[in-house]
Amino acid sequence: MDRVIIIRYGEIILKGLNKRFFEDKLAKHIRHALKDLGKLKVYKEHSRIYVDVDDYNEDDIIDRVKKVFGVVSMSPANRFPVDMEQIKKVALEEIQSLAKQKGARTFKVESKRGDKNFPMKSPEISKEIGAYILQNIDGLTVDVHQPEAVVHVEIRNCAFVHSKKINGFGGLPLGTNGKAMLLLSGGIDSPVAGWLVGKRGVKIEAIHFHSYPFTSERAKEKVLDLAKILSIYCGEFKLFSINILPIQKEINEKCPEEEMTILSRRFMMKIAERVALESNCDALVTGESIGQVASQTVKSLQVTNAAVDMPVFRPLIAMDKVDIIELAQKIETFETSILPFEDCCTVFLPKHPVTKPSLEKILQSEGLLDVEGLINEAIENMEEEMIQFEE
Repeated sequence: MDRVIIIRYGEIILKGLNKRFFEDKLAKHIRHALKDLGKLKVYKEHSRIYVDVDDYNEDDIIDRVKKVFGVVSMSPANRFPVDMEQIKKVALEEIQSLAKQKGARTFKVESKRGDKNFPMKSPEISKEIGAYILQNIDGLTVDVHQPEAVVHVEIRNCAFVHSKKINGFGGLPLGTNGKAMLLLSGGIDSPVAGWLVGKRGVKIEAIHFHSYPFTSERAKEKVLDLAKILSIYCGEFKLFSINILPIQKEINEKCPEEEMTILSRRFMMKIAERVALESNCDALVTGESIGQVASQTVKSLQVTNAAVDMPVFRPLIAMDKVDIIELAQKIETFETSILPFEDCCTVFLPKHPVTKPSLEKILQSEGLLDVEGLINEAIENMEEEMIQFEE
């Protein structure tokens, strides 16, 4: 008998002739997530992916695999040759352990017979195992509706017995849906937006705008920390850093004060699009949510969109702030995001920013600026860094 992690996936099963491509991608990402632990055996069988535990730490394997996009759930299981007497004994040990750990007094046996050559059907398997457990544990009763403990038995080319199910994040494997450029700030929203798009199989690059020296080096380090957390889920990516302060100074000098935010935002989008095209990205990603701030009203978003031709993904667009915060806490970016360091949006912040901008008026204001020259200068002075999480 040996230990194995059973890994389940969801909508990959629906991919038809492309299913193998998605499975191979998922298995590759799982191997990558585990590579620092050693040479673990990761393989596909019966629309599942398996990891042999061998002498490795089971909890370490689970902690890494559950963060791989595409993994719906996993179960650490005992695996052994198919033998009904052995199955009953192992199932009994699982229930005894659950009764001791959780004080469970009711149980249920769920069986799946993948090997149709096995002489007993699934209900018969469950019934015989359940009877064996009742004979060997006093005070335990069967409850098929709301059991306090459930033991799962799967009969395929081998027998698998398990009682624990750990949820993953689901989604699709990274790299199966193109690449996008994330506008990454130091706030709560944009890391969550990048995470959500990554969950749908989109590989990301990221671009960050700062106003150094009006914003501090520590503010830039905060963004690097957020990027490293994001890379746990989204893999290695490039982070491009742009100093937008010269552009902000020009806007402040030549344009109406109330247009500072929307004009700065349009420059960010234009620059992000240029860098995205050079990086072979297919879309931009932002953390905008309708009505959250002045630059995120419907009219403001319309004017922002008009700055670029590339599709703009806004996965948070209809989410409440409390829901975004909850997700940020779940992916462990929240505590870093709320560190009190300024970002470029606080520089030259107007007292009364325009909330219903007119595209015609905004274009007139941009006509007062050397838009191409400012963009080119910002990109010429751009810095880039490869981001990878380090244990």
